[in-house]
Amino acid sequence: MFWPVLRALSHGELTSHQLEWLRTAFRLDAGARTEGPGAAQSIAHRSFDDEAGARLVLDVAGVGKSGWVFTLFRTGRQPSSATVEAHRAAFRDAVDRLGLTLVEITPAATADEVLVPVAEPADQPRSALGAHWALPGELDRVWVHLGLRQDAPREVKEVKLRELMRTPAWSAAPGDVQRQADAFLAGD
Repeated sequence: MFWPVLRALSHGELTSHQLEWLRTAFRLDAGARTEGPGAAQSIAHRSFDDEAGARLVLDVAGVGKSGWVFTLFRTGRQPSSATVEAHRAAFRDAVDRLGLTLVEITPAATADEVLVPVAEPADQPRSALGAHWALPGELDRVWVHLGLRQDAPREVKEVKLRELMRTPAWSAAPGDVQRQADAFLAGD
């Protein structure tokens, strides 16, 4: 079973020379991955073990005309945090070197790795997304609903919380969680 540990989504055009650089830089096998989530979009991959013995698969996939997904999968035990962070840095470096635009990295470690949807114009009807979302009464219990772990970086939590506060669900959120969110964003 393939479990994503780290995923970077980017977009931009790549030449055949840039794709070759990518394969070389990540030491990828030329063949596409044939199993696991997203295998149909895979263009190259590499299987390896990290220093702690975790079995991993590094995959690069194309999505549409100009979308690129860099994913580190585990097939067994969780890799070391050093392995994950080394791959985060490698993904970001590749995106920069290739002139791609970073869309998001999951899980995010910094605010610029969080996908923030474009706000709807004020003159357009508001989305019903989240209109009936029953939020918990404690901010510490909201993080999981935003796809975050309790120990997620503060700046990532701030971005996700501000995003939540723009949804219709926020007006119906319990008063206690609204006050806790305001205090959190104020740095208290």
